[in-house]
Amino acid sequence: MSFTPRFPMFLHGGDYNPDQWLDRPDILERDVEMMQKAHVNCVSVGIFSWALLEPEEGVYNFEWLDEVIDRLWKGGIHVILATPSGARPAWMAQKYPEVLRVDEHLQRHHFGERHNHCLTSPVYRQKVHDIDTALARRYAHHPAVILWHLSNEYSGDCRCPLCQEKWRQWLKDKYGSLDELNRCWWTSFWSHRYTDWSQVEAPSPMGEGSITSMWVDWRRFSTWQCKTFMMAEKAAVQAVDPSLKCTANLMERFWDYDYFDLAEGMDVVSWDSYPAWHSGDDVAKAAEFAMNHDLMRSYKDQPFLLMESTPSLVNWKPINKLKRPGMHLLSSLQAVAHGSQSVMYFQWRKGRGGAEMFHGAVVDHDGRDDTRVFRDVTAVGQALERLQPLYDAPNARAKVCIIYDMNNRWAIDYAQTGMPKNMRYFDTVCMHYRSLWKLGVSIDFRDMRDCTDLSGYQLVIAPMLFMFRGGFEEKLRSYVQAGGTLLMTYFSGVVDEHDLAFLGGAPHGMTDVLGVRSAEFEALYPQDQNALVMKDGRRFPIHELAEIPEPLGAEPLGVYESDFYAGLPCLTRHAFGQGQAYYLAAKPEQEGLDAIYADLASQLALPRALPDALPEGVVATERGGAVFLQNYSGKEQRFTLSGAYTDLLTGQAVSGDTAMPENGVMVLTK
Repeated sequence: MSFTPRFPMFLHGGDYNPDQWLDRPDILERDVEMMQKAHVNCVSVGIFSWALLEPEEGVYNFEWLDEVIDRLWKGGIHVILATPSGARPAWMAQKYPEVLRVDEHLQRHHFGERHNHCLTSPVYRQKVHDIDTALARRYAHHPAVILWHLSNEYSGDCRCPLCQEKWRQWLKDKYGSLDELNRCWWTSFWSHRYTDWSQVEAPSPMGEGSITSMWVDWRRFSTWQCKTFMMAEKAAVQAVDPSLKCTANLMERFWDYDYFDLAEGMDVVSWDSYPAWHSGDDVAKAAEFAMNHDLMRSYKDQPFLLMESTPSLVNWKPINKLKRPGMHLLSSLQAVAHGSQSVMYFQWRKGRGGAEMFHGAVVDHDGRDDTRVFRDVTAVGQALERLQPLYDAPNARAKVCIIYDMNNRWAIDYAQTGMPKNMRYFDTVCMHYRSLWKLGVSIDFRDMRDCTDLSGYQLVIAPMLFMFRGGFEEKLRSYVQAGGTLLMTYFSGVVDEHDLAFLGGAPHGMTDVLGVRSAEFEALYPQDQNALVMKDGRRFPIHELAEIPEPLGAEPLGVYESDFYAGLPCLTRHAFGQGQAYYLAAKPEQEGLDAIYADLASQLALPRALPDALPEGVVATERGGAVFLQNYSGKEQRFTLSGAYTDLLTGQAVSGDTAMPENGVMVLTK
């Protein structure tokens, strides 16, 4: 699938900021030469250029950008052109203060930073529309321009009077009446019942903070606001040329918005990936970022773009460590293995000042092209050229689906139970993902939207599905009844889509499917000792969270080892219809999940990228019939391959006893 039909190739390049170097034409000329040397074929331009593009209200200055794009095109470099809405110019903030955001403490920000704008402001929306339209009219048909990059890392929310009124209107449209809102928010608690719409304000530390249903709705509203803003940008640029697709770059572990919802408005999902490699456990970090890549692929069920990564290090983490030899190619091809059609960087050249003057770049302050980093980047460009046959190669559909839902995540994070604000939903999902990723099993992610289809999956996993929304439990019931295998965990089916507790037991509507009911739920202190003991005697420690189950006919596969619920089932299996449902009542450590999923993978004969046993830290991922073999173990590894392959990266034959260097990667085809 090509998102860039003008240039249907793996993209290699990154954020380019020529507006910072307009006084150095020699540097701009040299940039194109070095891009060619590094096998760069595409750069993102104009992301934070509004102040130069429109130095005065309504006065556009495009001549410098004309020269830059023409120079790049002459050098064979394509352009992803950005709309500049991520950071507005100072004149706008001075003349129209309403464009500045009001924070949760109800204070209006001053000019500065970025992403400091009100998404509701009619003035801001009009100014964005005007600059976007002007850019599209000038550049949409330029042969160098292959994609629109909408803004940059949309984020945050605003509580100004304009947003407060928009919030009330959104609630009126959603609930219809105050009586319904009061019912769904359970406002009789603490006598918080509303009697007039004007009384409803956005939740904040300065006002209402105890109604969790309100907080979840605020996050939904913020997603909706961002989506309407993004769609207005998309409409503006595509009004000139509808064939030129649009992306918006997303972020890891992002909490503000529901990305499944936001992605519906994009043509292409892209994201910015910055793993903290070499920080203690590269296998765990690789699993987390493999999951991030698969999330990005799953948001639209199609390939995605890696829009930002670092060629060396970042400058904004507490500790900023360089990538060790081999890691740049390995981590870049991990993204490709999971569906990326690009490897892009922030940034091409380090700036001389500002907050990101020490952020890693392809070209350092010394301007050299004979550095280790430059060679690493060149190697990635060469590798992508060799992997071009995989660009359009179809993937077999994954047979495993994990339910990951942002509404559920918000509800868990607002819940005052267990370990408040520390329930680790994302990390828990990642633990379940990691067990199957290590086995080379492909995994999709789905949320609880109406369009979610579970048919075709052999295994559906629902970790900590605290909130059931949209009658999702009926989809799960039907899936199992039709022959599917479900694994659900503790803390599931507790609240409805309004974040109100279900009456009648949890997991709501699923106790007969699971053959078990959740009776009590507790958090464990770090020093508490308990374990899951399997029928065959295997013992796996439990930490953080545990439920006391009430059996309703399920077969116990493992029991609690100790405490007053010793001997009660901790892992169960129950036949329902033509399928089966597993319930895991506590949180085992990774080793326990690995064992559970190894058993399930064997029982269900789940397809794997490679049939061979691999050492810890060596992982196989399938894409388009090729196997990306990756070594995250931190040392050289040896293993035996039962088949005969060719490594697309080197052209060499690979079979039998095989050695992989530390941070090594191969792309094997038969």
